[in-house]
Amino acid sequence: MDEAGLLSFLEAQGIRYRRVTHPAVFTVAEAERHVPPLPGAKTKNLFLRDKPGKRHLLLTVPARKAVDLAALSRTLGLQRLGLASAERLESLLGITPGAVTPLAVVNDPEGRVEVLLDEELWGAEGIQVHPLVNTATLVLGREAFVRFLQALGRPLRRIPVPAR
Repeated sequence: MDEAGLLSFLEAQGIRYRRVTHPAVFTVAEAERHVPPLPGAKTKNLFLRDKPGKRHLLLTVPARKAVDLAALSRTLGLQRLGLASAERLESLLGITPGAVTPLAVVNDPEGRVEVLLDEELWGAEGIQVHPLVNTATLVLGREAFVRFLQALGRPLRRIPVPAR
């Protein structure tokens, strides 16, 4: 599914969002420069895999949080977590680096990628995420995000993510 398909899916599910376009952003620093002020928490999304490469996680944390992957591995009981390759990102979620977003699980009907949300974000009125491309940002309220995952039959794991 592409961005247009995702937006159609959200609308068909009655999931409200706010969308803004901007120049392509690949880092949190670039997003701060190019994404206009929006409500909700700015986020960073990490596509991770365990050492054997059997489990894949899409982790959403506050934009400025430096994640301690070793501590997160221990918390989750997984062997050494690391960033997954661009090839895995494309094959499992159909997106490219820079466009990592929890909304990409719309392209994973088999449920091969687990969605994890840092507990810190749960208190925010909403979150800012890419709509499968890094040239736009969506703001989704907490309930809208939960409804999105429910529409896909996907669980949401909220966890306290350890920081470095």
